[in-house]
Amino acid sequence: MRKAATRHQRGRVVVVTGAGGGVGRATVRAFSARGAKVALLARGREGLAAAADEVERAGGEALVVPVDVSDAEAVDDAAQQVVDAYGHIDVWVNNAFTGVFAPFTEVAPDEFRRVTEVTYLGYVFGTRAAMRHMLPRDRGTIVQVGSALAYRGIPLQSAYCGAKHAIQGFNESLRCELLHARSGVRTTMVQLPGLNTPQFDWVLNRMPGRARPVAPVYQPEVAARAIVHASSHARRREYWVGGSTAATLLANAVAPGLLERYLARTNVDAQQGEGRPEGPANLWSPADGVHGRDYGAHGRFDDESTGSSPQQWLSRNRGRLGAVLTAGAAAALAARKMTTLARG
Repeated sequence: MRKAATRHQRGRVVVVTGAGGGVGRATVRAFSARGAKVALLARGREGLAAAADEVERAGGEALVVPVDVSDAEAVDDAAQQVVDAYGHIDVWVNNAFTGVFAPFTEVAPDEFRRVTEVTYLGYVFGTRAAMRHMLPRDRGTIVQVGSALAYRGIPLQSAYCGAKHAIQGFNESLRCELLHARSGVRTTMVQLPGLNTPQFDWVLNRMPGRARPVAPVYQPEVAARAIVHASSHARRREYWVGGSTAATLLANAVAPGLLERYLARTNVDAQQGEGRPEGPANLWSPADGVHGRDYGAHGRFDDESTGSSPQQWLSRNRGRLGAVLTAGAAAALAARKMTTLARG
């Protein structure tokens, strides 16, 4: 299976936004390890340079294109640079984002707008740029990197959750249009769990404690493998990564009010760790430019993070039934826990 997948990726031209760190960085590594030519799009030059060096030292080929994805014209220009260099685009991965960890009333209007422009409109502009080159060839795949928060909003991340919900609606509409046109261009979405990425050290944070992912925490390579798989199996509308994602989405579909009370009770504390917020915020400028350092793919949660996801493996290898059975069990346990807490 792995050798066949690697052969399928070899020689493909892949564009990854947010490629300098976190999930984007891990995704660049995953595609390049399978022989793809990878175009790296991001704002931070330190992260881009380090990512390109990793690709080239591994024998791959990387094209670095610094760009702010909230600028539609700049994204179009970036896509053209990729086509000028490689002739076409096979896969476009929309992944770049930013966020603010704070109660809604403490997020300024310009900050909310900025999160929306990067995290939502960046996907719209990336998709438009990719389709401009894919539609004439009648082939290509666009992968929207989503989150469990595309379905279920949580406290302290109103701007990010709103943007992820918007991506979900946008992608569903686009899929309908492509199906209606019988287009060979595909789009799919990968819904991710809490991940061990550097974002929690560079996000704008107005909470008392340091930002952290809600447990359980997965390594970014788990997300990267799912994104690579989705790029070759885009007829499927979306992929759920991690048992926690499946449990959250199923619980939200069955008992959204109960889940809401559970999240209100638990998730403010669950998103904060020990210590005071520190590090540069990347809302307006790349974090690596402030300290002149490369943040890499991993955050500070290696000790508690897992590099595998049984639910994801079942989803990929045993079809939807295995994923639903696994997620159903997780949802039942989550519902029992929520009921206990709600009664308390």
